[in-house]
Amino acid sequence: MQVNGIGGGHTLTSKVAIVGPSQHPEADVDYLFAQVSVEELSVDIGPSCGNILSGVGPFAIEKGLVAAQDGETVVRVRNVNTDSLIHVVVKTPGGVVEYEGDTVIDGVPGSGAPVILNFLDVAGTKTGKLLPTGNVRDEFDGIEVSCVDAAVPMVLIPAKSLGKTGAESKAELDSDSELLARIEKIRREAALKMGLGDAAGKVIPKVALLSEPRNGGAITSRYFVPHNCHASHAVTGAICVAACIAVPGSVARDVAICPEGEQKSIRIEHPSGKIDVILEVEGQNADNLELKRAGLVRTARLLFSGQIHIPASVWAPDSTQPVEV
Repeated sequence: MQVNGIGGGHTLTSKVAIVGPSQHPEADVDYLFAQVSVEELSVDIGPSCGNILSGVGPFAIEKGLVAAQDGETVVRVRNVNTDSLIHVVVKTPGGVVEYEGDTVIDGVPGSGAPVILNFLDVAGTKTGKLLPTGNVRDEFDGIEVSCVDAAVPMVLIPAKSLGKTGAESKAELDSDSELLARIEKIRREAALKMGLGDAAGKVIPKVALLSEPRNGGAITSRYFVPHNCHASHAVTGAICVAACIAVPGSVARDVAICPEGEQKSIRIEHPSGKIDVILEVEGQNADNLELKRAGLVRTARLLFSGQIHIPASVWAPDSTQPVEV
């Protein structure tokens, strides 16, 4: 997976964060996420990525975009892809970014200092609505699903409705071509009703197969990105799954253990372990439910820093205009 490097032939590692000063009155920096395809010549800026967001805070401090405080520093980030705000809390003892620590993330080798991500106003980041279709449940291709937009628009499907237990490994799911074709058909139909247009060739909406928890969590999720199963789970996808659990009457409620109260600690089980989401909500039903905040803990570390100078003849061989690099 090249966790100690960059790039690689996998969608999980072929990602880019473009960071700069923000003009937003409530943000310090802007973060534009780009998903680089490993199978074709394309770059998609439609989705966002919470795991890559973990590195934006430390990067902004290292590059002098945000002044470090003694102890910890809050970096206010505007996600350009979704026009949403996230407060990233970075450990900075003595005004220096701390990367070493004991925080362990399932699916990530080693440990590091905790990076706290507090997502604000996560509902409707792409469609403007928590429930983009206007319904708690919809039916596509004979399968009942819930379409939810919280941090990322998703189609949530009960695993058993597609003949799965929901506990299958990534390899098992990725090798089931019939399942993948069925999921894609449902995803494209749902995208149209969610107001996202033709999803062919696009990575949103994402998909998750949901089932009951098996190891003390609130739910089991197999998250698709969208044409294969994630080795663990996306941060934004975890927020959306947690939000679906909070919506009364959703398909997630059929299999999940939903915590009581306005602050819900939701543990999502995935192929590599678990991911925890702290969800703050107001309202008791789907009509008045408001997502106030979603918090997660991740890690990040500096791999290398420098400058690369590439001649224009290499990256723009057909250009007739002079290019400065």
